[in-house]
This record gives sequence, C-alpha cells and structure tokens, in this order.
Amino acid sequence: MAKSSSSKTKSLVIVESPAKAKTINKYLGPDFEVKASMGHVRDLPSKGLNVDIENGFEPTYEITASKKRAVTSLMAAAKKCRDLYLATDLDREGEAIAWHLAQILGVPEAKTYRVIFNAITRSAIERAFAEPGKINMDKVMAQQARRILDRIVGYQISPLLWRKVANGLSAGRVQSVAVKMIVEKEREIRNFKPIEYWLIPSVFTTDLQADYHQQWLDLITPETEDDKPPTIAEQSEWLAEHNAFKAELDRVGNEKFEASNKQQAEKVFGALKDAEFKLADIETKQSISHPSAPFITSTLQQTAANKLGFATKRTMRVAQQLYEGLDLGSMGHLGLITYMRTDSTQLSGEAISEARSYIQRHIGPDYLPEKANVYTSKKNAQQAHEAIRPTDVDFTPADIKPFLTNEQFKLYDLIWRRFIACQMTSARWDITNLDIAAETSIGRCSYKTTGRILVFDGFTKIWTTTSTEQQLPPMKVGQTLATVDIKAEQHFTKPPARYTEGSLVKALEKEGIGRPSTYAAIISTIQERRYVEKTDKKFFATDLGEVVTDKLNEYFPKIMDIAFTRHMEEQLDKIEEHHLDWLGVLKDFYGPFKQSLATATKQMKHAKAEVTPSEYKCPKCGQPLVYRFGKNGRFLSCSAYPACKSTAPCDKEGKMLEEKVSEHKCHVCGKPMVYKNGRFGPFLGCSDYPNCKTILGLDKDGNVLPPKPPPEPTEIKCYKCKDGRLLIRQGKKGPFLGCDKFPKCRTIINIKELDRLKKLQAEGQWPPETWEEADQILGRKKRKIDTKTLR
Repeated sequence: MAKSSSSKTKSLVIVESPAKAKTINKYLGPDFEVKASMGHVRDLPSKGLNVDIENGFEPTYEITASKKRAVTSLMAAAKKCRDLYLATDLDREGEAIAWHLAQILGVPEAKTYRVIFNAITRSAIERAFAEPGKINMDKVMAQQARRILDRIVGYQISPLLWRKVANGLSAGRVQSVAVKMIVEKEREIRNFKPIEYWLIPSVFTTDLQADYHQQWLDLITPETEDDKPPTIAEQSEWLAEHNAFKAELDRVGNEKFEASNKQQAEKVFGALKDAEFKLADIETKQSISHPSAPFITSTLQQTAANKLGFATKRTMRVAQQLYEGLDLGSMGHLGLITYMRTDSTQLSGEAISEARSYIQRHIGPDYLPEKANVYTSKKNAQQAHEAIRPTDVDFTPADIKPFLTNEQFKLYDLIWRRFIACQMTSARWDITNLDIAAETSIGRCSYKTTGRILVFDGFTKIWTTTSTEQQLPPMKVGQTLATVDIKAEQHFTKPPARYTEGSLVKALEKEGIGRPSTYAAIISTIQERRYVEKTDKKFFATDLGEVVTDKLNEYFPKIMDIAFTRHMEEQLDKIEEHHLDWLGVLKDFYGPFKQSLATATKQMKHAKAEVTPSEYKCPKCGQPLVYRFGKNGRFLSCSAYPACKSTAPCDKEGKMLEEKVSEHKCHVCGKPMVYKNGRFGPFLGCSDYPNCKTILGLDKDGNVLPPKPPPEPTEIKCYKCKDGRLLIRQGKKGPFLGCDKFPKCRTIINIKELDRLKKLQAEGQWPPETWEEADQILGRKKRKIDTKTLR
C-alpha cells in the first residue's frame, strides 16, 4: 500500500454509495476514512448543449446541484488527508467519477491513487490497496466521448421533435434505435398474413385391450369456457400412466405430408382413421446438454426476466445491493456477488477452485468434471473483468435467506446456482425416435415422434431445466399400436413474437446496440417517453413511437442505422482499449450529422400536417376520412377539414371505433355525452364537439366524477407575467393559486398565502419587481451554499 511521509494521519477513500462505504470500511482499519460521493458529482449542465463544438468539443462541467453538500464534505476531508484513494466502480462510469473527483478535490497527483476491485471482500480489498494504480485516462476519454455524443444527438434533435411532433419528446443515439427495432417488429406483425395449414396428429398406446379414447377427450376438453386446458406436464403424466404417446403424420407415400385446406386434410384423414398402425422403426442415441456460462450483465438480465419476471431496471437495482453488501447478522456487512456490470465470462482460478471444492464436498464426485469448464467470452469482452458470481460459494442461498428480502434472495439464488452449475458435469439423455406406419388406400403413411429420458442429471441437479419431451413406453419393432385419438386439425401460421424485456436485451446485445450496463436505462426511457407500451410483459409500439421513428429514419438515416450504431460502440471501445483519438471520433461523427440536422430543420414537416388515406367515409358529410396524428396519437379526421371538423377514434390497427353514447346529458348544451379515451384514460365528452367542449372525468369503476368548480378570481396580480390575475383553482391535492394566463404563464402559489398577498397588494408591496423578491416574500429563498471553491 502506498505510504507518505506527511504528518497527516488518515488516508481518504471515496466510493459511490454509503452501502459500499460501510462494507469497505470494516476491512481497512483506523488509518482510513471512507466516504461516499453519492454517484456522479459533476456533469454537463442540464440547460443548454454545454459542448463547445467549434473549440475541440470542449465540455463545460458543473457540480450537480444535489451533490454540492456531499462535495463540500469531501473537500474538507481531502484537505486533511494523507493520501487519496478513488475506489469507484471499475467500468467507464466509475473511472469517469474518479477523474471528476480528482479534478474537483485537487489533491496532488502523486498522492492520488486509483483502486479497483470486482468484489467487496477482505481479500479483494487488500489486494487492490496493496497495488494501487492511477486513473486510466483512455477509459475516461471513452466515457467523455460517449457523453458528448449523446448530448449532441439528444440536445440537437430533441428540440426539432418538439417543433415538428410534440413537446417533451427526446431522441437518443441508442434509445431511438431501440424504439426503431420495436416499431419494425410492430409493422412485421401488422403486415403478417396468416397462412392456413392442416395437421393430423394422433395419440397411440401399447395397451391393445383398453379403449382410452373418451378418457383422453375428457382430459383435454375444458368443461366450461373459463376452464383452462391441461398443461403439457399434466398431459404427459396421463400419457405415461396409460402407456401412450403423441405423434405427428410425417409422410404419405414417398411425399412429405402437407395440407393447405380442409379437403386435402380430410382425404388423408379418411384413409387413416380406421388404419392399423405398427411400430416400423426405433432409433436410440445419446444426447449431452452442457451447462451455460456464468452470468454476464446481459444474460443475467435476460434470465431474471424469463425466470423471475424481473424488469431489467429491477434486476440491476437488486444486483447493486448484493454487490455493495448487506447486513448478515453476526457475520457483519458483506458483499455477496462480484461486480454486476461485466461482459466477460472469465472466472478467477480461486473462484473455480472454490466451486469445484463445493461440488466435491456437497454434491458428489460424479458431478465434478475432470478439468474445470472454461467459457469463451465474446470478441470485445474485457478479460480483466470477471463474470458475475457469488463472492463465497459457502454462503448458500438457503443459509443467508433470513437476511435477504424476497427479491434479493431470488436473484442471489439465480446467480449462485448458475455459478455452481457452470463447473459441473454435463447432463446425459437417451433420445428415442419412433417411426409408426400404416398401409392405407392412399399408400404407406408414416408418423414420427421423439421421446427423451434423463440418464444422468449432471448440472441440472442444481440448475433445473424444464422439458416437454414425452416419456415413451417400452416397445419393439413390428409391435401393433392402438389409436387413442386421431383428428385433422386446422392451423394458421403465427406472426413474429413481440419483444419482451428479455428478448429485447438479447436483440440489443446481438446487434451491438448500447452496452448491457445501459439497457435498463434505455428500456425505462422509451416507456417514459410513451414511444412504447408494455402489456402482458410484451412491448407494443405506440403511434407516437412510429411517427418519431419515421421522422428520424427519413432525416437521420445514419443515426438510425443499426450497423452505424454498432460501429460507434466499437469506436468507443477502441478509444478505451487501443488509444484511438476521441476527438477524431467526434469530428468524424459531427460533420455528416450537422448536414442532416440542417436539412431536417428546413424540410421536416409537422406530424400534424401529414395525412394518410383510410377506407372510411365521414358520417357527417360523406367525404373520405384520413388518418391524422394528434397529442393522443392517431385518429380519423374528415378530409374536408376545416369545412367539416368531424373526427373519430381508431384502435392500434387503424380500425374506426364507434363512439358509445352514455346515459348522461351535457350540462352545458343538453346533448348526449359519449365515451372517449385520452392520454389520462377514459372520459365523457360532449357529442357536439368541437362546438361544445364539455368533458366529465370517470373514476376507476367508470362512474362520472362531479365537474370541477370554475376558478374563483382574486384580483391579485401575477408577479411573473404582470398582466395576469391569480385565480383559486382546484387540483388533486386541493386548492391553489394559479395565473389566469395559463398555460402561457404557469405561476403556482400556495393557497395559504392568499390573505397575506391581498394585504401586501393593498399596501403596494405586491407584485414585487423581480422573481427573486417574490421568492423571498413567499419563503422560497433557499439557504445559499458557498460554492466558490466548487467550480
């Protein structure tokens, strides 16, 4: 560990979070003071671009407002420290935080050290502090280049979307491509044309003396519409008990069986329904299932989504808790897993030895392979990192369950089992393929089926896998089989499956879009911006998402190109790993981008000005209806607008929705109120809209909410716009004072100030000249923090 001859006695260690600080503190002893930065302390200000493009893309950083107090505390500690150890996370973001801290705190470089570790354990901490390094500027520049790229794209395209589509929208170098993938999937599904085909499945049994036909029908036929059909497992159990199995018709004569309509299927079915079937051939072979690699960030996110139903954001939040450390009672505060942002499947020799020892002692020597299993990481993986694994395999999920929340236990159990399983032997299966044949009037007809029996469970003893393979009864070639059930079934091809969180993460990783550490933020953002919606764990593109994607595709094809986005990620990797000039990367990007931005600014049409023909006619004037885009998405509008202002809602597929008339009458004009749907949910609107714009809210049960009372005037002048007068308005949390010039002026004042403001205005002290004076009168003046030393 680095030493100093300074008279100052303690070294300062800075990490991101209090939980991490608490865990590390107990390993370092009294010569160290451990403090938390609470994440990023400095960033590009939120208002404005703050990147000087003409002057070498020079960024302007400022200390984040919410972190000024933490920085003040860190500066005070840094002034009296012997040495400074920056122990932030080991990825690019962690390196950038360390660099920003070093810049702010101003501790001499000779006394500033960088320590990195992938697990918060005593041995890992001691190793890291025994050989401290320096800040990796290549990593810092890669992160800075990413931040500047994202700022340029976000801050220069987003205002364009505000002007051309709707307020509050955002574009992102990675998020917009993710939305594009969902939009393209949406259109694939929408344009999909199902194709009819027929199958003739059969259920056979070796029990020739029994008739199981009715029993089988009773099992698979629900008694009522609300009853669920039996699961695959329940069907397999019944089949095994009755020496039965399913098979599919494979060949008719020498041709592969194919039927595209009922007539073709019925012709074959008629020849099969009374045929005598025999087992024509049996083929048995052994199959081996190998364990999967230990988790990296993306595979943990996918598996947690598929097995636990965890959203990506939830997975990363819980993993962070497990990494930073939890209180395990008498054992103290311990980190339970290694660093959770990694793309490497590599394991340390020490970790492999611990896993193999555990398998030998607790599972059995038959489950321990002769040599350790080794897994190959993808091409761009950082081999210095490790896979996600438990820090101590002897902390079994069952042993530490009392100290964990339910979600912490579930995720730790997943990580622990995957790690142990990855060092176990393979599972072995016996695969049996059957050929069942019958001589019929249309020639020899052959059925095929497969069964699988687990011979040795191997790693599946720890990492359980589900199998839909059926268990076949003992049989011999030439043996006659009885038919339990045979029928011709109509089917249609299915559209592509929608993305779930797990499959979207997999697709993003496959295409090289973003990095696993950013997937949680991307998936959250595209939902918050209402570009996509998640229903029944599946993603649906919204009308807004489609409109924005089309605009960006048209004017920024390079930004929206998956191959280009992948290329930019590779360039960022090269900045970190191969010393690629980060300024060169930004210059190469910005030249073409600037041209596209100029073209889009001049030529992009407003989304509300664009129309698409529909198949519908206007119910009022008979002119064609067209699709338009509004603040609540796509709707149908009369093509004769503005002469005819008739509109109608439509569903996601563009089908016109008939407005349902309610029993309520408009209290303004007396005409019927109709059910409508808006951005805040269902409501009642006057059927004479737009001549009458009366609306009534509905509660969760569909009951009408009483109309809000009209705003009450006060004659108090507004201090912001000076022209308006304050009104008493009703909000969700009760009455408040708001300007009558809303939405141009958005002044809001607490209703408790009403009497005092009346008095002040009567005395000529209201409204004040400046907003700052108004804040002071209203008690909004915050205690000023001295930030001269923070800049």
